[in-house]
Amino acid sequence: MVSETEPIDVLTIGEMVVDFISDEKTDTLSNASTFRRHLGGSPANIAVYVSKLGGASAVIAKTGIGAFGTFLKDELQRHGVTTDYLLMDHRTHTTVIFVSSTSATPDFEEFRSGDYLLRPEEISEEAISRARVVHASTFALSCEPCRSAVMEAFRKAREMDKIVSLDPNYSRKIWPDYKEAKRVIREAYRYVDVTKPSADDARRVFGPDYKPEQYIEMFHDLGAEVVVFTMGEEGNLVSENGRVTAHVPARPVEVVDATGAGDAFWAGFLTATLDGNSAEDSVLFAREIVERKLATKGPLPSEIDRKEIYRRLQESQPEEKKAGRRG
Repeated sequence: MVSETEPIDVLTIGEMVVDFISDEKTDTLSNASTFRRHLGGSPANIAVYVSKLGGASAVIAKTGIGAFGTFLKDELQRHGVTTDYLLMDHRTHTTVIFVSSTSATPDFEEFRSGDYLLRPEEISEEAISRARVVHASTFALSCEPCRSAVMEAFRKAREMDKIVSLDPNYSRKIWPDYKEAKRVIREAYRYVDVTKPSADDARRVFGPDYKPEQYIEMFHDLGAEVVVFTMGEEGNLVSENGRVTAHVPARPVEVVDATGAGDAFWAGFLTATLDGNSAEDSVLFAREIVERKLATKGPLPSEIDRKEIYRRLQESQPEEKKAGRRG
């Protein structure tokens, strides 16, 4: 945990939940009967992975004060994440989500409570001032007052010249009012520097039947300077300032558990970016972290030696990078 005077590499804002992930490997919760408790919520997972990579991270989120809220706080602290800005409110309960364990996109069912009750006035200006990156997800934008809290955080971050990143993980299951969602997402992107949509995310936000390059252009039009478009087995496209500059291919991996892979990618990419790497090199670094996550049941080990990852990348990637560049 960093002291109050030290900078925070990545400050994540929004949902922090308890994930109950099925012991059974299944694409649907209908076939799941046994579950294990895990720290969950994309922002919280990203903060944990940043800490495991040796970075300083913190979370602004709201939970209840009962056993589940205490469990989440203890998990964050165990992984070295700063909890100074975590709000535990006796008037609410901690959000719980049941998730299927699968190599594909997980099925889930959420029981939301405390996470969306985060208010704008609870966004710490001190936390924003200490942060290098301020990150949130579309999940957090789906309900008020958390929506306004995220917007307030983004506004403050932009005023302080911080990097703002947004995960466009829109789901109609979470946010059924599609017209409202598009309006709010468009408003949020006015503050965003970096975004990482998956092909599925892009289809949910903009509709089907577009090519990857067209989706990327749409995200740039919303305001993002850097767009990393992830396509599963087809790899990743890197685009900066409106131009696709590289394709980073996926490598064969025996998928054991896909839950949290996107969060692992985000943590790797943001960590490498803060280390001063180009967007392409940051994606190459993130790919290493994702491959480890996909091959691991549950969370990654407590510590990941990012210097060792950089050494391996330096030795093995020159030809691959050359082949992947565009323009």
